[in-house]
Formats: sequence, C-alpha cells, structure tokens
Amino acid sequence: MATGGSFGPSALISLALFAAPATAQSAPDRSGADKHGYWWYQSPPPPASKQDDADALEKPAIPPMAELATWTPPKIRKLIEQQRDYAATVLTVDAVADFWRLQDFARRKARAFAGVTQIAMLQHPELNSKSANPMVGDARSEMTAEKDAIRRSYLRSQAGEFALVMFGRATCGYCRVQWPIIQRFQEEMGWQVTLVDLDRRPDVAQRFGVEITPTTMVIRRASQQRMVIASGVEAYPNLSQMAYQAVRLLRGDIRPEQFMTGPGEDAGFFDALGNGPVSATDPQVLGGDLVVANAERRP
Repeated sequence: MATGGSFGPSALISLALFAAPATAQSAPDRSGADKHGYWWYQSPPPPASKQDDADALEKPAIPPMAELATWTPPKIRKLIEQQRDYAATVLTVDAVADFWRLQDFARRKARAFAGVTQIAMLQHPELNSKSANPMVGDARSEMTAEKDAIRRSYLRSQAGEFALVMFGRATCGYCRVQWPIIQRFQEEMGWQVTLVDLDRRPDVAQRFGVEITPTTMVIRRASQQRMVIASGVEAYPNLSQMAYQAVRLLRGDIRPEQFMTGPGEDAGFFDALGNGPVSATDPQVLGGDLVVANAERRP
C-alpha cells in the first residue's frame, strides 16, 4: 500500500478505470452533430438570404418596338422613367440614346392617337367642340353677338322680379370704379339698382354677410333668395354674364351643374347635363330652400 499521500500502481489503474467514463462523457461528441431527437435537437440555421437593395442599379429591359406598341401608356411611362434614371446614373451614350428612343416612340404613339382622334371627330361631330365654339374670327363674332342678344333679352324680361345691389363704402376707391358699371347694367337691362353705404349701415353688412367692398348681389323681390355675383371690381361683360347665370339658377331654370352653361348652350356641347345627368341633384328643390341655403350667407 502506498503511503505519504502517494498512490501505488494498482491504485492508479483503478482510479483511471473509475474516471474513464466521466472523462468520456465530458468530452464533446463530435459524431453527434447530425443527430436529431429530443436530447440532440438543434434549431436549423436560417437560410442565407441576400438583402435586396432597393436602389440597386439595373439596366431596364427594352422590348422590341412591335411588343412595346401593345403596352399601356402607364407601363410605357414606367419604362421610360426607369431608363431615364439608369441613363442619368451610368451616363453612357448608349443608355442616353435608348432613353430618347423611348421618348421618340411615346411621341409617335401620341401623334398616332391624335390622328385617329381627328377622324373620330369628323365621323362624330357631336363630340367636336368646334361646332359650338368656332375658332374662325367672323364666326366667333357672330356667335358672341347671338349670345349677347339671348342674355340681354332674358335679363330684361326679369327686370320686374330681380334687383341689383352693390355694397360699398365712401372711402372705397374700387367702389367708385364699380358703381358706373352697375349703372350701365341698369341702363341696358332696365333693372332697379341700389348702392348701400356700409359706413352708414353697418348692420346691413352683418345681415347680408358682406366682408369685401364692393360686393354686388342679385336679390329676388318678395323672396329670401339672393346671390353674390361679384366681389371686388368686375367688368361689365362678366357682370352681366354672372347676373344671367344667377337669375337662371334662382328661378330654377338650370341646376347647379349647369352654372357654366352660357346663353344658347342648353342641351349642347357645353351643357354638363346635355347628354344625361352627371349627378343626383334633385331639380325639384332647386327653386326653394336649396338655392337659399347655397346662395346666401345668413348672419
């Protein structure tokens, strides 16, 4: 038996045999790397993914012109924008030339559409504005005179039912410019016109909601209906046109969608409702509360 704290040969052998299993267990088991099971489970590593760069430079693929001709305009526009960005980045002659080839294709496509449009307008004159708005000088002069006559006749016929009021101030220089225009309207249309000085009648400004001078308003007699037709100085042709439109709207002759329909344009090219309704506005209430609510500003 060994003494002095040392081990003999037999003790060392026994100790080695006893410790061998523990040593074997503590050593890493490299052969079990591919094992699967409850005790050896290991989450699979995520697949390597390549991060896509949104700004990565890629040369656009330009198809043959025969195929490009079948593309829709938004698709062609997108390709042109991609080629433009690519050419502006690489700055090569070929890339820039390809961009302008695409631009030339788009120009020819637009011209082809315009050519077919001309044929369509000739075969369907009801879709052509030239029939209602001629560009030749003599024809335009004749058309303008005809519209003026229709407008004047209509406004004169309503002189007993409507009046024109201009709200101004003694210190308002623009009011001195607008008032002679109002007087001309009176002379030509036979309407009663009134000038209200808001410096003397501040209560009227609040009652009618007037904030800017001069303000010109069409008022229907024996009614609550009224409508502003000018804020500030307005030329006589525009003033008479706005008065014509306002009276027609207040009387229920037109609907709000037709407010830009001029004299003699009813049911024509410039009538928004000429080829069928475009909204659900009820014409039955146009002569009553609807116009009052939309046309006047109550305190």
